[in-house]
Amino acid sequence: MCQIRILPCILPACLIISSTRNAGVLDGAHATAQLENPACGDILKLTAILHDNTITEIRFQAKGCVPSIACGSALTELVRGKTPGDASSLTRDDILRAVGGVPPASSHAAQLAIDALRSLLQGLRAL
Repeated sequence: MCQIRILPCILPACLIISSTRNAGVLDGAHATAQLENPACGDILKLTAILHDNTITEIRFQAKGCVPSIACGSALTELVRGKTPGDASSLTRDDILRAVGGVPPASSHAAQLAIDALRSLLQGLRAL
């Protein structure tokens, strides 16, 4: 849980982590993507279900820093209900805005989320 010692620039991500949504893995997922940031070791796994060309369900699992978990959660909220084409237009900055920003040294978390999304979308397009 967040403590008062946490820097103010981390607070928005901390608030998201305290109300993380869509954590876990979907049974029967149509596509799965898992990526690791080789620099820091953070891992993000996404699973999704596509119905009528719409991402109806998406879940994430993250192992890493608070910003990585927050970005994974925010990504699922931004992607659910979109077509793969619409989801492909999401950017790193969209993720950063959704979490309220992260410290510059943690911006890799948003990039990991976008890279994992791109990989997931490739799997959905193959259906």
